Amino acid sequence: MSNRARPFRFGVITSNAPDGDTWRARARRAEALGYSTLFMPDHFQEQWAPIVGLTIAAEATERLNVGSLVFANDYRHPVVLAKEIATLDLATEGRVEFGIGAGWRRSDYDGAGLTYDAPGLRIDRMAESLAVMKALWSSDEPVQFEGRHYTIAGAVGTPAPHRKPHPKVCIGGGGRRVLSIGAREADIVGINATLRAGELGKEAAASVTPSAFDEKVRWVRDAAGERIDDIELQCHCAVVMIVPNRSEIAAQLGPAFGLDPDEALDVPITLIGTVDELCAALEERRRRYGISYWVVPDDAMEPFAPVVENLAGR
Repeated sequence: MSNRARPFRFGVITSNAPDGDTWRARARRAEALGYSTLFMPDHFQEQWAPIVGLTIAAEATERLNVGSLVFANDYRHPVVLAKEIATLDLATEGRVEFGIGAGWRRSDYDGAGLTYDAPGLRIDRMAESLAVMKALWSSDEPVQFEGRHYTIAGAVGTPAPHRKPHPKVCIGGGGRRVLSIGAREADIVGINATLRAGELGKEAAASVTPSAFDEKVRWVRDAAGERIDDIELQCHCAVVMIVPNRSEIAAQLGPAFGLDPDEALDVPITLIGTVDELCAALEERRRRYGISYWVVPDDAMEPFAPVVENLAGR
């Protein structure tokens, strides 16, 4: 199996702004700093609606990709979402990175009055939904689909997206089944925490240790088989700190992950240290896990920019 290293690229994830001018300026700044993609989450918390936010960001920029990390499948019917994404991909000439997930945050479901089904059922629906959307994006004929969760009786996938046969697909997760689906179906696979509990807690923290990431990457490789070289591995770093005292910070963070300070510095979803230390850490993580696509929070966009400048495209 190939171990070909992909060039680094970087995204920034953002969700909210006080006004449109601030949002557009943020997107333009991300592009100017060398970030590849502006991502948005999909929750019912205080955040902008992702399709609208991504459209505005794309319109304000020239090269910046826009994407979701990730659309929660249960919040939209696949025929509706396929049309929205195809329209955006067409209008941006292929700058969409379409992230889709099974939905995980229990408070979103509870607040919206949606049934929070067992993880397996939500994953089943997501897999069916993606099959429907891929058919709508790639078929010139009316789509017929008979599944357990969706029945499509002649819907036509218009407009056709710019990218063929479909927009770039990203599937992220922390469990073996979701990661295996991503390995078979996605262009980008995000290696994440395990979120079966429906919230960020001890289970999620325990699932992002270096050894846990080793296992998650093995699941992807096993499921991908010969198409592993077609897959870009991604990680969203929740904690990014450009600081000179990384050991002190790690000593504070270690207990949250059940690790000693030195081990805490190697947790893949954290990046703590000087610019040189972060560059070295990312080089090592690409070697160990094969992850070349790193996403940082918007409050880290400016301080992390020297890392992007040093590594993007290498």
